[in-house]
Amino acid sequence: KKKKKDKVKVAAAPKLGTQMKAEKKKVKKNKSEKYLYFFTNKSTIGLGLIRIGVVISSDHLMTKYIFLPYDKSEKPVEEDAGYVHDLLANLAGINNSRERASKLFQWLIDPIPAKTFFRDTWEKKPIFVQRKNPHYYKGLFSTAEFDRILREDDVQFGVNLDVTSYTHGKRETHNPPGRALPFTVWDFYESGCSLRLLNPQAFSSTVWNVLSILQEQFGSMAGANIYLTPARTQGFAPHYDDIEAFVVQLEGKKHWRVYKVLLGLSLDSTNFSQADIGKPILDVVLEAGDLLYFPRGFIHQGNCLPDVHSLHITISSYQKNSWGDLLQKVVPAALEIAMEEDVEFRRGLPLDYLTYMGVQNSDMDDPRRVKFFSQIESLMKRLFNYAPVDASVDQKARDFLHDCLPPVLTPEELASSVRGAPTRWEDGRVKDVGVHITTQTQVRILRAGCARLCSDGDTVHLYYTTNNSRVYHKEELQSCEIKPELTDAVEFLIHSYPHFVKVESLPCDSVQDRIALAELLFENGIIHTAEAL
Repeated sequence: KKKKKDKVKVAAAPKLGTQMKAEKKKVKKNKSEKYLYFFTNKSTIGLGLIRIGVVISSDHLMTKYIFLPYDKSEKPVEEDAGYVHDLLANLAGINNSRERASKLFQWLIDPIPAKTFFRDTWEKKPIFVQRKNPHYYKGLFSTAEFDRILREDDVQFGVNLDVTSYTHGKRETHNPPGRALPFTVWDFYESGCSLRLLNPQAFSSTVWNVLSILQEQFGSMAGANIYLTPARTQGFAPHYDDIEAFVVQLEGKKHWRVYKVLLGLSLDSTNFSQADIGKPILDVVLEAGDLLYFPRGFIHQGNCLPDVHSLHITISSYQKNSWGDLLQKVVPAALEIAMEEDVEFRRGLPLDYLTYMGVQNSDMDDPRRVKFFSQIESLMKRLFNYAPVDASVDQKARDFLHDCLPPVLTPEELASSVRGAPTRWEDGRVKDVGVHITTQTQVRILRAGCARLCSDGDTVHLYYTTNNSRVYHKEELQSCEIKPELTDAVEFLIHSYPHFVKVESLPCDSVQDRIALAELLFENGIIHTAEAL
């Protein structure tokens, strides 16, 4: 509770390309004063005309944002309105994929400004956003779509779908072999089991679109799981994860408890018993339209209320994306280089070092141990001079590009890229075959982060995501070799994004090289043209 003289901090109005007017009103509740800000948001991204109130209470563990419901005197929300579809359609009109990703993430966590979130909350503490608007995430995914996927797609138990339960402190998985047909899946559900769809982006084009945009915001793979839980049940034991988790409530309600960190920014996922975890630091009920975020390492569990089922999607990122993960690539490479180039790393160990080093000798008070540790420290400091940091970052980048979902093309991108090329069979023959690129053709990289130029020692390759599969690592990492004399031109294209450039402006030695490079990149879906060819 704040004293009257304390300043009350209120989040800045979210900026989604709209004008927002704020009217400050003082309200009293339980003898403590707070400020309530009302925003009228005439949104241009399909979120409708709503009135939003923001009440903020904060402590060192959790921040809570509450949305008041829209004014019923204003335009009502229609049941069949596709908020997410409208949002994505409007985002498709943004020319810069980085800006598109930023705006989508801002919508995900609204009303918290993204800058504030990454400064104060990211990797630090859980946060709960209560909107009182069940339609906020409408169109992202639904139980009806879950049923359609079971009927129409090849969903396999254990690969795409898990059937789980958590009763009397025991977590169980009930996956039979083979395809997950509706007859069997819904029988499990009616028996009180939870359903987890492991890779919804492979089956839902909307989830694919959302994740393919967000991965550019995170600079790390964006994944998702869908959880459908019957009323009165719980599907998973208390546990922590190795991902940053955004729990998006889509239907029904779910009771969530988040507990203190046992291992900050954990490297794996571990289950716990109820006796191990103590009291929650956050105890909330998520309803449709609400959001819960918690970092890696925060123990959590969710259970359904007696009267309603729950459907939520957990959007995740930052798995194995730490400084330590980068150093796992830097240090071995640095040591290999140092041993080749520095004689100090090749000098032999002391003849008798086994007599005073090792665990059995760790309590020994011996000056030789001090000298040994001093030498290790000296070599570790020298090792930095041989660290191939940029090359190691490129290795991380290649891993990321392999993890990435392929981009979802806008209608304009489809028409101006190889996937929309007019080549076809018609009237008994092939028509419009070949790429018709000239020096006056304007081109650009398809997405800001869809390609990266890396050296593999003797050769240079351009790695790209545009031909990736929606199924994780179904395809090998895609790349094409770039001649050394063409690398400047590829860098020029990458750094020119989001602007289109004429082929004649590519820094190549000849016109033939410029056109050949443009044709190579076009055929691999890496670039598209300003106008359909």
